[in-house]
Amino acid sequence: MELDDKVCYCFRVSKRKLINFTRQTQPSRPSQLSECFGAGTGCGWCIPFLIRLHEEVMGQIEKTEPQLFEGSAEDYEQLRAQYRDQIKSGSQQKNQHGGEASTSGTDDE
Repeated sequence: MELDDKVCYCFRVSKRKLINFTRQTQPSRPSQLSECFGAGTGCGWCIPFLIRLHEEVMGQIEKTEPQLFEGSAEDYEQLRAQYRDQIKSGSQQKNQHGGEASTSGTDDE
């Protein structure tokens, strides 16, 4: 995932915006990333990615460059579309803060 790729598609918030926001404001909780243009307050898909980004940027996970998603931006977008279809059909619940949604890009279930 590149810096200018979208993490939150509902509000079109890029990885770069989220990293800069986190570095500048030093939020104590991942949920405070919602103050960055509303990230994570729409469909809920990006919440697990926001949590991971917060941990990486705040130094809770050692990394030089946050790698939220190992696949391409297109793969991320496709997985989000599948997630939204599952929410609409009722086969999956919306991600909530602190949920256990997978960020690996694979369907382990």
